[in-house]
Amino acid sequence: MSGWDLTRLVPADPEANGSMALAPSSAAVEELLAQVEESVAAFESLREELSAQMDPAKLIGALQQYEEISTQVYRLLAYGSLWFSSDTQSPDALTYTNRMNQLYAEIENRTLFFSLWWKGLDDEQAEALLPDAAVHGDFRHFLQDMRLSKPFMLEEDSERIINLKNINGPNALVTIYSMLTNRLEFELEVDGEVKRLTREEVMAHAYSSDPDMRAAAYQCLYKVYKEEAPILAQIYINLVRDYYNENVTLRSYDAPIAVRNLSNDIPYDAVRALLDVARRNAPLFQRYFSLKAKWLGVEKLRRYDIYAPLMESSRDVAYDDAVELVLDTFTRFDLDFASKAQRVFDDNHVDSEVRKGKRAGAFCATVMPSITPYVLLNYTNKVRDVATIAHELGHAVHSMMAEDHSILTQHSSLPLAETASVFAEMVMNEQLLAEEDDPLVRREILASSVDDIYATVMRQAFFVIFEEDAHRAIQENASPLELDRLYQENLQEQFGDSVEVSDEFQYEWVSIPHIYHTPFYCYAYSFGQLLVLSLYRRYQQEGDAFKPGYLKMLARGGSARPQEILEEAGIDMTDPEFWQAGFDVIRDMIDELEAMTVS
Repeated sequence: MSGWDLTRLVPADPEANGSMALAPSSAAVEELLAQVEESVAAFESLREELSAQMDPAKLIGALQQYEEISTQVYRLLAYGSLWFSSDTQSPDALTYTNRMNQLYAEIENRTLFFSLWWKGLDDEQAEALLPDAAVHGDFRHFLQDMRLSKPFMLEEDSERIINLKNINGPNALVTIYSMLTNRLEFELEVDGEVKRLTREEVMAHAYSSDPDMRAAAYQCLYKVYKEEAPILAQIYINLVRDYYNENVTLRSYDAPIAVRNLSNDIPYDAVRALLDVARRNAPLFQRYFSLKAKWLGVEKLRRYDIYAPLMESSRDVAYDDAVELVLDTFTRFDLDFASKAQRVFDDNHVDSEVRKGKRAGAFCATVMPSITPYVLLNYTNKVRDVATIAHELGHAVHSMMAEDHSILTQHSSLPLAETASVFAEMVMNEQLLAEEDDPLVRREILASSVDDIYATVMRQAFFVIFEEDAHRAIQENASPLELDRLYQENLQEQFGDSVEVSDEFQYEWVSIPHIYHTPFYCYAYSFGQLLVLSLYRRYQQEGDAFKPGYLKMLARGGSARPQEILEEAGIDMTDPEFWQAGFDVIRDMIDELEAMTVS
């Protein structure tokens, strides 16, 4: 178990210790800030040279300068974000992060003239200046991508005001949400002793073989969130109002979700097809939950029970063993894939231990092509945590596969960003199944896989369905109580009569960080999982012949439009039948489980 080394971003303070151990060197920070100022000032001097008739080589030079500014600024920003994630209660981390966010807003405003000029050109003028794809493909795609938001841009003064407003407005509210929720502790009786636990530690008991423990875990969790709900709901309502005012009222997006779709470069038709098909397939998982109730020997599952194991097992997996298992699985798939994952550990870029104040959940943070990604985990020694390691390392490998690209195009769009992570989980589960002879254990592995797919596909899709409903309701002046009711109705549609949902789950929505941090993010999980189900079926059919094309897809990063990347793989993401094919794979898994039960 370990924290992470941030010194590749900014040198550490040699005097730091204790809670300040992650503090950066003040001298190093000031030196980096001076370099940023020099770079931005040089970039600003280009303003008068920008024109539709400029030498295309000059545009390349401007982009290289812009790339350098991005590299310098992301280094400083990432340090703050990772430091704050390590300890959301640290005033020093918060002060540093706020300073860098303010700096970023100011730099965005000082460099804003470039993107506004570029978007202001007509299509013919822009085409004449675009770099050659064979020589500067990353810059060409970056410029083309930038023009997607042309219809929604405002004049420069308004854009400046919005950038500054966001720092002390929605961004500040999200920070407050993180501070409020990551300080929470939950009282749960474990082995006769009442313990004060973090959210991650509580949720580990949601997978207990003891039904009373599962119920107690959820009840203690949402008891606290119910107490915090009035404040957390108000934060959400104000974030939604700000989001609507900026994007729908001022920028004239058709709907709040359209902002995310454009950012993801995913057509609305594809997102609508995905969500509609997910909604139509709710009965598939309802069937699964009814079957699971029989396997557990109960008449109907409670919401507490949907992740219940089918076997009584308290088997723990030590962190080092889990890492070895994941890396071994990656090695069996592809040596380069595994070596890149190993690099994350070699560079000490993993923070794995559970601590009060640390950000909950898990993530992978890619800063720039030249720096190995950082991975945050909250490892509780449970079998499911092993899948989380595989998932986040999949993200890291995806980034490293694309590290030959510019910092402007390394990151893939959110929906495709889940491809390698989910695929990595499936490779690991398949390996576990291949090595297991006991039919009951095989059933447990397969059922756990379906549980995870539910959490990644259906649960996330219904989060987004709730968000769409909530954004509309808030514009109609819905109260927090009405939002609670909306979420309860969302759960009822999702589970039907297959699961008994108790009242405390109406407060679950205020505990979902993504709907606060990144509105409508969650369909990316559904998108990625269903895409991977299709890709994984090809892998099973084609074997090693599948790998070069798949690895090439990962190596594209964000250097091409998602639609172009998927079309190369023969996928039409606007076709409902494509998404249905993913659910058909899930149906096959459930059929296999049912056959195991019969036999």
